[in-house]
Amino acid sequence: MFMKYYAYEDFKQDTNKLLKQIKEFQPEMIVGIARGGLTLSHALAEGLNIRDVQTLRTELYDDTHKRDEISIHNRCLFGDIKRVLVVDDIADSGDTLKAVMHELKSENIDIEFRVCTLFYKKTSVYEPHYWINEADDWIDFFWERDFSMVQSD
Repeated sequence: MFMKYYAYEDFKQDTNKLLKQIKEFQPEMIVGIARGGLTLSHALAEGLNIRDVQTLRTELYDDTHKRDEISIHNRCLFGDIKRVLVVDDIADSGDTLKAVMHELKSENIDIEFRVCTLFYKKTSVYEPHYWINEADDWIDFFWERDFSMVQSD
């Protein structure tokens, strides 16, 4: 399997592009999908000056092997929030985003949810509202490679 390395400099440029797109939505809260969406969630929260950042943990992949079913863990507390940005690193198969959005929307009908990712595959079953790059290979994100304890020195 071919892997495309995604460096910090690319992330910084792409995050600034996403911030310009998202600004019109004026989200009040960010829900980051752990783990892949956490780095982007933090960067977007800083750029949008949003302090209310919550997380959902999902499990669909073991390394690069896809499971048969997705698991969603945690619950978010929305209070009187009306606009929420859901953030992940990539809409790959789209199964994670589809399941998360179904759960969030069915439990919170008065909230407008929009999804943001860095990458989107045209074969995904879910297209994010905001995305920057079209992916056709496995993406090796800098936070996966550059901080690995199993790197060879």
